[in-house]
Amino acid sequence: MIYVLLNAAAQSTTSIIVMWVLIGLAVVLLGLGILRQVHMGRRLRQELTDIEQLRQSTTEYEFVLKAMKIAIWHYDARSQAFVYEHDFREGVHNYVPDSDETFKDTLAAIDPADAERVNKAFLDIVEGHTETYHEEYRVLNKTFGTAYWEESYATIAERDADGKPLRIIGTSMRVDTRKELEVSLVAARNKAEESDRLKTAFLANMGHEIRTPLNAIVGFADLLPVVQSEEDRNQLISEIQTNNRKLLHIIDGLVSMSKIEAGAKSLMLAKVDVNQLLQSVVDNYQPTTNVQMITQFALPDLQIESDREKLQEIIDNLVQNAVKFTTEGIIVVGYDISGNSLQLFVSDSGKGIADADHERIFERFVKVDEYIPGTGVGLSVVKSHAASLGGSVSVESSLGVGSTFRVSIPLEQ
Repeated sequence: MIYVLLNAAAQSTTSIIVMWVLIGLAVVLLGLGILRQVHMGRRLRQELTDIEQLRQSTTEYEFVLKAMKIAIWHYDARSQAFVYEHDFREGVHNYVPDSDETFKDTLAAIDPADAERVNKAFLDIVEGHTETYHEEYRVLNKTFGTAYWEESYATIAERDADGKPLRIIGTSMRVDTRKELEVSLVAARNKAEESDRLKTAFLANMGHEIRTPLNAIVGFADLLPVVQSEEDRNQLISEIQTNNRKLLHIIDGLVSMSKIEAGAKSLMLAKVDVNQLLQSVVDNYQPTTNVQMITQFALPDLQIESDREKLQEIIDNLVQNAVKFTTEGIIVVGYDISGNSLQLFVSDSGKGIADADHERIFERFVKVDEYIPGTGVGLSVVKSHAASLGGSVSVESSLGVGSTFRVSIPLEQ
């Protein structure tokens, strides 16, 4: 009986011990579970933070690409294929290689003048001869028949065990605006250099142009007191007057050019009798030439509101130009009416102007014949005055045939 009781007590004690062991294990497992959950929670929060940072970085990355207007691409050296990941280039009809295109296929889209240079530079980085790549080239989009300038940078992103490039990463962007600006700057520089050269030649020529009539005026004036013959005196006076007009014309041209350079473009509008103005210019120059000068007026009388001084300078310069280059034949001065425009013209049978010089003769200080006296500013003044009156000037001429200069201005300013 006692044995039975003792056995029962032992079993009860064992059960209690087992129960506590199980409870202890359950507590340990619960603690481990809680610790695991805490660890997983921390890891999850860290992953969420990393994802958010990655999303933020991606957003910022795309924003930078959009702001810079560039495309990101990869080149696989093994498959020789391009992959464009992001493309934010400005403009339309940008060239993007197909997924199965090789580099040789892509070269077909580059202007032949640039293709060889681009090919060499890209092969150098693909074969590992260089670390970076940078080229500018023209892209021809044959589908749309358009062309544009592009600039690309690239570097090696991955190599194999032997150090050979496996993957190239690069960027491309359109640079049409910059190229247009570069062309404009080069043209402006060339024009400035040419203008400076012409101005230097002009200043050197001016000394001779002014000195010639001035020497004649001074020399003939000194002879007047000692000349007894009335006929000789009249001849000297005529020469003085002729050279005086030449000198005044040179000075007037310089003054006009100075006003134009200073930006003095204001108009002094008043009633102008066109017939009377043209006739007065013809009457003034007829005594200075052996060539017959005639007038052709579309109307017996025409009065317009314009700037008389500028109209006078326009006709005066054109007529003087005709007189200088015409030794035989006739010079015609007149006008036509075309719609709401007054078409002034001066036509001569002189030596004419080569086709290549039709545009440049209206530039400052340009002389197509260095052996003919002149400053090279007359036609430039004509062009500037015509523009200030809302009109334009043109020339029709051939060598050995003669020239016709036309100035078109509105009848109403």
